[in-house]
Amino acid sequence: MKVSIDHNSGYCFGVEYAIQMAEDEMEQSKELYCLGDIVHNDMEVKRLYKKGLRVIDHEQLRNLHDCKVLIRAHGEPPETYSIAIKNNIELIDASCPVVLKLQNRVKDASDKMHNENGQVVIYGKEGHAEVIGLDGQTNNEAIIVTQETDLDKIDYSRPVTFFSQTTKSTKGFYDIKSKIEGRFKEKSKVSTEESFVYHDSICRQVSNRESKMKSFAEEHDVVLFVSGKKSSNGKALYKVCKDYNKRSYFIENSSEVNPDWFHKNDSIGICGATSTPMWLMKNVAKSLSNLND
Repeated sequence: MKVSIDHNSGYCFGVEYAIQMAEDEMEQSKELYCLGDIVHNDMEVKRLYKKGLRVIDHEQLRNLHDCKVLIRAHGEPPETYSIAIKNNIELIDASCPVVLKLQNRVKDASDKMHNENGQVVIYGKEGHAEVIGLDGQTNNEAIIVTQETDLDKIDYSRPVTFFSQTTKSTKGFYDIKSKIEGRFKEKSKVSTEESFVYHDSICRQVSNRESKMKSFAEEHDVVLFVSGKKSSNGKALYKVCKDYNKRSYFIENSSEVNPDWFHKNDSIGICGATSTPMWLMKNVAKSLSNLND
């Protein structure tokens, strides 16, 4: 069997930057708190735990004082910064620059919509860390939509400004966007141009991987997609693999590889999400070499 690793897979800039900041900080101190999993990959979270990174939630943050806390790439709502000031917490802010820029745009849109009796709508996963941070820019008044049934939450007699979580599917965003436009035409007397503004806020470093993933999946007999089950980006990219190669399998690590998936002389491609470390994909490749032996 021939095995190759997709060189386009692995951490996006934001995740790589956050992990580097965490490791640099832990070289100077024995322990560092992180607000939520630094990346949606359990194997990497365990590796960093051994180095001293301790994951906490927002409730635990309220009870911390005089310490350092890392903000991961997903960003945080304004309330987190207020708690840090109150509790004398030093924040190591590793928010992705793309996410920070989007937070500012959402805040500006929220202020504008408030003055116009409008609504901010965000295409994203309810409860996702990035979406919580974006919603916080609107005083938690944004409408979060994931699928068509969620569009019933929108009041089509009022203006809408539409954004996307940065890691969502481009195709999914434009599909929801067209459905919102359709409902405005059906239910509102105001023209769509006046009442609906949309912003494609998807990170191109992430979305461009879809086309590359399609090519990679088609080039191999079998695709092993390595990702944490919590990763939204992982689910989206795996779907691309599965659409173009039915012999695509979602695994978290090498222990989940099933020898029955392969035939003699198969070409096997290993790829992953923006939250998948390269070392983990290399471990999977090594396990396949043992299978060859």
